[in-house]
Amino acid sequence: MPQPVNRFLRTRIAPTPSGFLHLGNVLSFAITAAIARENRAKILLRIDDLDQARADERYIQDIFDTLNFLNIPWDEGPRDAREFVNSYSQLHRMGIYKDMLKQLSNYGLVFACTCSRRQMQGDDQHNSICNCLKQGIPLSTENASWRLITENDKKLMVKNYNGQVISANLPVEMNNFIVKKKDGFPSYQLASMVDDLFYGVGLVVRGEDLWPSTLAQHQLALAIGRDSFSDIAFYHHQLLTEPAGKKLSKSEGATSIRYLRENGKTPADIYTLIATMLGINGTVDSWEQLISVINIVY
Repeated sequence: MPQPVNRFLRTRIAPTPSGFLHLGNVLSFAITAAIARENRAKILLRIDDLDQARADERYIQDIFDTLNFLNIPWDEGPRDAREFVNSYSQLHRMGIYKDMLKQLSNYGLVFACTCSRRQMQGDDQHNSICNCLKQGIPLSTENASWRLITENDKKLMVKNYNGQVISANLPVEMNNFIVKKKDGFPSYQLASMVDDLFYGVGLVVRGEDLWPSTLAQHQLALAIGRDSFSDIAFYHHQLLTEPAGKKLSKSEGATSIRYLRENGKTPADIYTLIATMLGINGTVDSWEQLISVINIVY
């Protein structure tokens, strides 16, 4: 594992309770735990439950069951599902998110969008066909989302784990990304950025598939004047994939920890399976041993 140039005090594990956790989630958790230990940093458990239509009590409980079963540590945040609901749910921070949205509105940085998902995808899901910016739809319109007015030609600066700064443009698919959903809730991009600042997170560990989200969150922070977000370091790790190369998804299938646990698999079995999927042979007993045998590429 590369040695960091700048140490940090806190990182986080931030699962979304929209399905049962799978092997890919465990890999990300293990990497987070290893980096935190290397830096003597605290690990915050933050569960992103703003998607209330999909957040399910079973999935919330599954997060605690998985972490405890696999002996993955965390230092801060809820210790069980009840404490999470009572004190740590993102619903408790709605006031902070709404203040951010109000600022975006006051600064003229957002526009209302009434496009459906199908309209936005068109013939090519990477080619947005939204014309709402030109229509001047009132932000108070019911069932309208809010989109950030983005500058796709502006270079965004992202600090990586080694202290290097990577320069990149906002991807085309993130052009004018949503900050407030049609149901009135803040989007993942806004809530995640706000929460990382709120909790004083110094390092974000996430899969390489979330690089566009990292850039979107930097774009948002820059637009709203949250300059301290650029101080956060990001570590994007490789993903576990199915044999056909498809990214793993949350489900009740064979890669979910719940399924494996209920079918008699031990923590060692699960860690060994992850290692095997990464091309490493031999038994792996723990997350510490998993990190010691795999080659994580940034």
